Amino acid sequence: MSPPTSSPKSKAGGGSLASVQEHARSDSHSTCHSLGHDDHHAGGAEALRLTGPDGQTKIYDDGIVRKRTNIENVVLDRGDAAHQIAQALPKEITMVPKVDLFLPEALKDAIFVGHIVTDLDSVGGAIAAAALYGGKAALASEINSETEFALKEWGVEKPPTIEEVLKENPNANICLVDHQQTSQMNPNINPDNVVGVIDHHALQSKTIVTDRPIYIDIRPWGSMSTIIAHTFLTHQRRPSMGVAGMMLCAILSDTLNLQGPTTTEWDRLVVAVLSEIAQVDDIQFLATQQFKAKSKELAGLSAHGLVNGDQKAFSFKTEKFQGDVGFAVVETTDDAVIIDRLDELLPEIVACKKEKEVSALFLAVVNIVSLKGTLLLCGPTELSLAKVAFPECNETSTIMDLGNRVSRKKDYIPAITQAIKRGWSKPMNRGQSTVDIASLGKLEVDPLDPHQRVVRRGSVLTPSHISNHT
Repeated sequence: MSPPTSSPKSKAGGGSLASVQEHARSDSHSTCHSLGHDDHHAGGAEALRLTGPDGQTKIYDDGIVRKRTNIENVVLDRGDAAHQIAQALPKEITMVPKVDLFLPEALKDAIFVGHIVTDLDSVGGAIAAAALYGGKAALASEINSETEFALKEWGVEKPPTIEEVLKENPNANICLVDHQQTSQMNPNINPDNVVGVIDHHALQSKTIVTDRPIYIDIRPWGSMSTIIAHTFLTHQRRPSMGVAGMMLCAILSDTLNLQGPTTTEWDRLVVAVLSEIAQVDDIQFLATQQFKAKSKELAGLSAHGLVNGDQKAFSFKTEKFQGDVGFAVVETTDDAVIIDRLDELLPEIVACKKEKEVSALFLAVVNIVSLKGTLLLCGPTELSLAKVAFPECNETSTIMDLGNRVSRKKDYIPAITQAIKRGWSKPMNRGQSTVDIASLGKLEVDPLDPHQRVVRRGSVLTPSHISNHT
């Protein structure tokens, strides 16, 4: 598996998220990774230590009892296998390749870089791939708060930007990680220099086209970092603790703590093995702290940042509809904080839709604790398409309850695709838009904001415009 150096924080906590954090705060001397034990039970050592008489609960010193979480049960079920796999790896970190397994020469000394609006899987996977293949990791864009947490937690240095790297070596070989669409590629990258792709997403519109054969490793797993970790294992290579920790956090992020619909058995096993290599004793606490860091930033983002933070566009062409559908996702532990900003978000969705010239634009707010999704609808087109794609879901004119649908890749886009393929077309009586591009205002950096967030100023759009816009 993969692995930078670590220095995590502390143990787990009570039944609710708040009580978990309270326990974590009160136990300042414990760490989520061990400083000396040989068997970490794949991240479940703390759950075993606090096991109640029924074998399925955790009893804390103050008498609070809570059931083991899904992720604790997952790693404990695979603890023996994970321990054996980790023990079988060489004790020393080695770069010696196995002659009977393929390691592409083109990736040696390559630059490994993820997609723009970069996330933890893009950064953690790039760091791990660079360690595995002997290259260098780079950032396609600035990191988010969750990635910042992971880098600090595992003592891993933040990679340079791709612009900095290419300034030193403009013709460097590039390996794309966690994406393969040109629309998600940093514009400074020359497609002719791409020598590899490591990804876990579907091949859709704008997939990169090359003039020569390149290395491709695309697997239908929950995280790109799972692929890198699996390659470490099959080559009998032991990643450093820091690299292992980064991959572990990346997988937890992309699979929503192994509870998301894209999670596979490979992801579960690899998480258990990485927890063993990274010496994690309390995986639930690590996951809680990580997602707390992730949702902290989302609550403070501007409407523009929320709408554009994780947005992808998908192209369609049928007899009744031709155009692009944009789909943005916001993942948070407190969806109410985001949904309460509906009057601010809907005009921004409309503005972004006009600027990017897409036929429809959705924003899904996903609660990563309760695993519930809510879809924001900025106009009649979105409402019409959502009703066809999710006919059993309850909705108002601006909000649809998606229930336990939480994955853009598995739940949202396949349903939208099927609705369009079955003959959906844009409603004809949606009214005439009275808003032009010049009226959308300007995007500016707020000089009073310490985070320098981008905000829209001077837009004529208000919630009252929404019903006539799309």
